[in-house]
Amino acid sequence: MPDSMKERRPNVLLITADQLREDCVGYSGKYPVRTPHLDRLSEQGVSFSHAYSVLPVCSPARQSLLRGRRPETFGALWNYSGALPVMALPPESYTWPRALAESGYATAYLGKWGVNPVHGPTAYGYESYVSEAEYQGFVSQKHPDVRYENGFFGEECLLPLEDAETHWFAARAGETLERLQGDGRPWHMALHFSEPHLPCRPSAPFAGMYEAADIPEWAGFRETFAGKPYMQRQQLQSWGVAGYGWQEWAPLVARYYAVISQLDDAIGRVLGTLERLGMADDTIVIFTADHGDMCGSHGMMDKHYIMYDDVVRVPLIVRMPGGGEAERGWRCERFVYNFLDLPPTILELLDLQQRDPGDLQGRSLGPLLAGEEPLDWRDAVVSTYNGQQFGLYTSRMIRIANWKYIWNLTDVDELYDMTGDPGELKNLSGQADQAELLAALRRRLYEQLTLDGDAIVANEWTRRQLLQGAKLGGT
Repeated sequence: MPDSMKERRPNVLLITADQLREDCVGYSGKYPVRTPHLDRLSEQGVSFSHAYSVLPVCSPARQSLLRGRRPETFGALWNYSGALPVMALPPESYTWPRALAESGYATAYLGKWGVNPVHGPTAYGYESYVSEAEYQGFVSQKHPDVRYENGFFGEECLLPLEDAETHWFAARAGETLERLQGDGRPWHMALHFSEPHLPCRPSAPFAGMYEAADIPEWAGFRETFAGKPYMQRQQLQSWGVAGYGWQEWAPLVARYYAVISQLDDAIGRVLGTLERLGMADDTIVIFTADHGDMCGSHGMMDKHYIMYDDVVRVPLIVRMPGGGEAERGWRCERFVYNFLDLPPTILELLDLQQRDPGDLQGRSLGPLLAGEEPLDWRDAVVSTYNGQQFGLYTSRMIRIANWKYIWNLTDVDELYDMTGDPGELKNLSGQADQAELLAALRRRLYEQLTLDGDAIVANEWTRRQLLQGAKLGGT
């Protein structure tokens, strides 16, 4: 920690989006989405081009963020909805926000929760909570006659921008920042937006920002499903989009872009308030997302039972106080976990390593934020999926520099050349000339899952798939 930060620990502003792809922020330079405020934030700090979601489903990912461990290690396998048993982080668990509160921090939580269906943020270390239910109550009272008809496919929001969820929460965040300024303690505020999760309903003027005719196809759009798992083709039937061409998808993607730009505007207002109150130079600002969204890529909607980069790769920006240790504008290409790596990072940056319980599974991003290139930094990431919603379909993914391997326990595996086929269209897992690589990735995945305490490899039948290549439809 630099000397300027030792007298008073810095504040921590954590902002997350829900279902935002890494390639749908302006500074990524991949698609024509306009996010000027996030672009500016990335210029002032470090952005990570290869940040991965540990589990690309809302609730398990968010529980992992608070606990600092893989969701499978404490039973958080899926969202707590539907007919499946509830699996949620118990309130007595260690959480880094509680560690901050016990160290003298004022703490506040706003927005999407998704960690426990019974216990809210105040049971996990936060002193105050502004919930989505409060926003819904506001809308019901002020706009009781508003109705939408297009379901998950989205449409223009009928509310004025100031009453849209993005900007209502930005206003509440501004009020919270003013309160925290007068508190006297260093503070941590978590602002979890529910956008751009479908259904996408942008308000004017953002609703008219993008023309469907100008939206380029996703790199992974031209999918044939040749040699792909059955469940991917089934997803088109489940959502009723089997006959969709780009003409049908482009309007949905345009609304997705529009909500992202609207979210960016709301974030800009929050950051503007931080600057107006004179707290920007004393605050670590972090922006990321829980996971991405297919939004027509490979012809699919939403996420679930797929490990394409569309859903597992997310934006991550860290801006240190006044520039701090951060290399301004550096685009770091190292593999990181956004939610697993943030807990040890925050504890280290606040000089609270003594509050580390000793079992966090991430690694502090501190050296990367300082512009260093550690020789022992990880060269692979693993993401997981455990079913729900469309059937208990279990997958594990490992990504290395040029390759991605996906172990589908009840279907064919997937192997993609991420350099030659960044859209992940051609599954190479059954090709004889990739047998040696496939075996090496399977063993490496097995070793990492074992190290992480993933029970899925704790029996001889699943182990045979990885260690002996005992898979139908693959080598």
